[in-house]
Amino acid sequence: MHVKEIMTSPVHVIWQNDPVENAAELMTAKSVTALPVVDADGLLVGMVADSDLLKGRVPPDVTAHQRRRPDPDPHNRPAMVEEVMSRYPVTTTPDTDVAKVAEQMLEHNIRSLPVVQNRNVVGIISRRDLIRALVRSDDVLAREVRHRLDEYAAGEHRWTVTVETGIVTVAGDYLSETERTVVEILARTVPGVAAVRLDAVPSV
Repeated sequence: MHVKEIMTSPVHVIWQNDPVENAAELMTAKSVTALPVVDADGLLVGMVADSDLLKGRVPPDVTAHQRRRPDPDPHNRPAMVEEVMSRYPVTTTPDTDVAKVAEQMLEHNIRSLPVVQNRNVVGIISRRDLIRALVRSDDVLAREVRHRLDEYAAGEHRWTVTVETGIVTVAGDYLSETERTVVEILARTVPGVAAVRLDAVPSV
């Protein structure tokens, strides 16, 4: 299973020069806990999580701030997203296997990864997405596999589909090795499918 099959897309992003209050409002409105941060060109420059926003409520180091940018009253200036975000975030791509994503999340102790292509944010994948894909019931998987195979067969019910603990078994005849391969690929592309077995004998 690949990231593009279960990621959330399009994804809500926040501009690096937005106040942290804007990020908090967006997270609350969209019920998310993290947002990719982009620059003026829409390219990924960081990630900001709900925990990062708390940093924006703590007055900054006045001395450090004045070295960076003079401000007559830095305590009253609203914190910007770029000041609290995590730079150089761990990312993934649409074609990455979700098993690799799970390893990255555990290794770096993060809850979500932006999905990018050439630094353009095309989606986001979270631990919740991974869990949802893993816990899909066998009945749901069987129904989705059966639907895809019926569509391929122009509405004919040519194959019987059963699923046990995520393992799909497809029974029936197929007209060629090519068709057998297509059937297997279609079944494998359903999110949550762990493996596919073909109990079919080529027609002579």
